[in-house]
Amino acid sequence: MGSRAIKGRKGTRTSNKKTGVLMALAVVVAVVVAGVAGVIGLCTAWIEDLPDYANADAYNTAKPTVVYASDGTTVLAEFQLENRQPVTLDEVSELVLKGTVATEDERFYTHNGVDILGIGRALVNNLAGGQLEGASTITQQFVRNTILADEMNDISLKRKVREAYISLKLEEQYEKDEILLMYLNTINYGAGAYGIQAAAQRYFSKNANELTLNEAATLIGIPQSPTYNDPTRNMENAVKRRNTVLDRMVSNNVVTQEEADAVKAEPITLNEKVPSQSGILAYPYFTSYVRNQLTDPNGKYAYSTAEVFKGGLTVYTTLDVTMQGYAEEACEKKKKQAGGDPFEVALVAIDPDNGYIKAMVSQGEYGEGEGQTMVNMATGEGGSGRQAGSSFKTFTLAAAIEEGIDPETKIDAGRQEKFPGWDVHNIGYADYGTRSIASAFAVSSNTAFARLCLSLGPDKVADMAHKLGITSPLEEVGSITLGTSLVTPLEMADAYATLANGGVHYDPECIERVVDRNGKVIVDNSNPQGERVIDQEVAVATIEVMKGVVTSGTGRAAALWSLGQEAGGKTGTADDYKDNWFCGITPQLSVAIWLGDRADITKAKSIPGGVSAASVFSDFLGKALKGQQTEKFPKADKKPDYIKDFRDEEYHIGGNYGKGDDDAEKQGEAAQTGEAPDTPPATTTPPATQPITPPATDPGNTGGNAGGNQGGNQGGNQGGNTGGNPGGNTGGNTGGNTGGNTGGNTGGNTGGNQGGNTGGNTGGNTGGNPGTISGNQGRAA
Repeated sequence: MGSRAIKGRKGTRTSNKKTGVLMALAVVVAVVVAGVAGVIGLCTAWIEDLPDYANADAYNTAKPTVVYASDGTTVLAEFQLENRQPVTLDEVSELVLKGTVATEDERFYTHNGVDILGIGRALVNNLAGGQLEGASTITQQFVRNTILADEMNDISLKRKVREAYISLKLEEQYEKDEILLMYLNTINYGAGAYGIQAAAQRYFSKNANELTLNEAATLIGIPQSPTYNDPTRNMENAVKRRNTVLDRMVSNNVVTQEEADAVKAEPITLNEKVPSQSGILAYPYFTSYVRNQLTDPNGKYAYSTAEVFKGGLTVYTTLDVTMQGYAEEACEKKKKQAGGDPFEVALVAIDPDNGYIKAMVSQGEYGEGEGQTMVNMATGEGGSGRQAGSSFKTFTLAAAIEEGIDPETKIDAGRQEKFPGWDVHNIGYADYGTRSIASAFAVSSNTAFARLCLSLGPDKVADMAHKLGITSPLEEVGSITLGTSLVTPLEMADAYATLANGGVHYDPECIERVVDRNGKVIVDNSNPQGERVIDQEVAVATIEVMKGVVTSGTGRAAALWSLGQEAGGKTGTADDYKDNWFCGITPQLSVAIWLGDRADITKAKSIPGGVSAASVFSDFLGKALKGQQTEKFPKADKKPDYIKDFRDEEYHIGGNYGKGDDDAEKQGEAAQTGEAPDTPPATTTPPATQPITPPATDPGNTGGNAGGNQGGNQGGNQGGNTGGNPGGNTGGNTGGNTGGNTGGNTGGNTGGNQGGNTGGNTGGNTGGNPGTISGNQGRAA
């Protein structure tokens, strides 16, 4: 501590014994509450459980909050919002030292910690209806803001007595100069600055011993109400308070009237030095999300900034560091495919069984500097959501099943349709003809799902999306089914997780538990309670259709062939390819992936056919689930209560509305769906002995798929291995009979092409001919 002397600085050290202190307190209470009997006894009871005020460390209450990953050892952050830079008396401006005493406690050097005269003056003035005055000394303010910080908001006589008692005892232990310095090093000066040095740096980019009279008076005035008097927020209030401080300094002979008047004529000129984002040590987008969840005033925790940043909490999060690493690898791999365009990937992975967020990725260097960003594309924090495209069709599908519409119901999936005020077409203007809702979902027909949405009513789709977990506002119009509303990957992962869990929703959670500075668990999310939002049979039926997208639809790049793990999902692409999505599920995880350009500068040219979000899913989960036992989606005891022979002629549902283009299935997938899935690597092709059966579809497609897949895979594989007849017979008989008898035109064409071509090519010369026969028989049907 500096030894520079200031007149009247030392004051008088007290030597009161406990009885004397209690007598002093009795006087205080008696003044405030006249006529109370047994005042000394009451005070004795109130001070029985005081903190250890004799321990100097007890006054340093600002402790960092430490945030851990789920492993309990990986430190994600150490939050210390209190920007403290302790100084000595020699490092503080004389104007600040004398001005603080003149403003906050003009009898500081003469009282023993409690100013009886000040209490009396404040009481009389307040009762007389004058300006409301406080009577806390500098010592009392220091005690209140440190050792009794937990009782700061307790406006009671008991708290005032406890505060006064500790103040009196504190003055027995420390010199006046020491107490003043402790006060100046800990008081809140607003804008995250605690202590005079931090405040001088924050507002004026100066040291505390370099402040001018104008600057010193401004800072001295802030602690009375750190938010109200903060010049960065309320300059008018700050000027008024500065002028009041100058008047106090004049009346206490710190400055002259002329000096004060000259400063009053000046503005407060700030030269701010805003502290950089600090405390986050790893995975900044997830970690900042945790911080925001803790401090959100409208959230489930709603901790104050002070509680989080100086409360000494220990926060254990749900982040799986290993999964996070795999997620970042998969996203970075995809980003490199952009060829240098401003293209990025965001991902959220949630455990459907409890809502735990296991991984979160948002690319871009995190921070406030040039070329950095703090916008979290995974959660929308600092920005907004993105259009989800066709991945929103899942909610239309689930709503239809809940309303009793069987996904095997036929629907018109023609190339284009004009609805009132709305012109809809399939990507590439592909004509898929009449097919089942399930099949239309697999090929992502816009016209079919526009019809289905309008038949149901857009409000039913919005309601389903909100029940499953979407929290963003949704416009209840037909285009809702095409994902025109803005949502985030976090919301989509949450909603899909509800389906994966059989219709039971858990709020997405990033925090497993919180422990306070005393070791007490104050938040425990280890056993969260879910809420059933849709019937299990509805969720299960929806999943069955979603599985078809991965096994034979637009999302085949997401298939987890190498693991033998079943998966379901839905691709999605917004207008101009600005947003490309894949939302997928396994029983273990729900994952939502967005890729695109957050600035909307890059259009379709930067998201070529091979750059789809579906392969991020398989890259990520192929590693995250490797070595784990495969799991099955939940089953239902019964099927949904479907409406028998459902028809809606207005929207072409439930009848035969056209065959469609003969070559629709031959078109490139980018032209058909606009979602351009990556082709699965050859090494991930499922072995013939472990086929993943696609979801049941309409009879036409059943014939086509059975003829095509079995004819192709079995005919081809066996033909190649054994050379001829087995390939031909299997391909021919299966493709021809099944495709011909059951499939009709649609089944025949599909079965024929797939059975013939695949069987022929794979089977080889001998297996090829019978395989081709399979194709002919299938097509003929």
